Amino acid sequence: RLERFLQLCAEDNMQVANITTPANFFHALRRQMKRDFRKPLIVRPPNARLRLPAATSKIDEFVTGSFQEIIDDPQPPKSAKRLVLCSGKVYYDLDAYRTANKVTDTAIVRIEQLYPLHTKRLNEIAKKYASARLVWCQEESANMGGWTYIAPLLEQTFGRKAAYAGRDASASPAVGSLALHKL
Repeated sequence: RLERFLQLCAEDNMQVANITTPANFFHALRRQMKRDFRKPLIVRPPNARLRLPAATSKIDEFVTGSFQEIIDDPQPPKSAKRLVLCSGKVYYDLDAYRTANKVTDTAIVRIEQLYPLHTKRLNEIAKKYASARLVWCQEESANMGGWTYIAPLLEQTFGRKAAYAGRDASASPAVGSLALHKL
C-alpha cells in the first residue's frame, strides 16, 4: 500500500521508491549503504517484475550506472503529443501497448523515487515535453498508489493538471477475479 507510506512523508524523513529495473534497484541499495547518513528506504516489492522478461538489466548497467530517481523514455518520440508519467511495473504494460499498437506520439517517463521527488530532474522533463498532454498512469485504484500524492506536485511543476489513467477508486486493492483484473 504505497499511498500509506507517501502519507507519512514530510521534512525529508524517508525515501519511497517503486523501481523498475534490477540495476536501478541495485544502485538504490548501494546508495543507501554508501551514504554518510541513514534514513528509511521504502521500496515497493517487485513481485511481478521478478519473472518479467522486459525487466532486465545489462551487466554494464550495474557496473557503471547510478540510481536514477526519474528515467526518461529510452526511445522518446520526435514530437510527443502525450507524456505519460508512471511508477513501477505499469511502465512495462504501457511500453508493450505502445509497441504493439505502433503509438509514435507518446513518451513514457518513470518516476522511480516518489519521495523525495527529484524536482530538478522533473523540471527538465517538463521543459522537454512542454507542449505534450500530461497523464499520470498507475495500476492501483485512484485512491491508492501515488496519484493523490503526485497530482499536486505535477501541477506545480508542469503548470497544468495531469489527467489520471487508471482504475476507479476501490475499497480493496484487488478486484478478486482474474478475468476482471485482466480487463
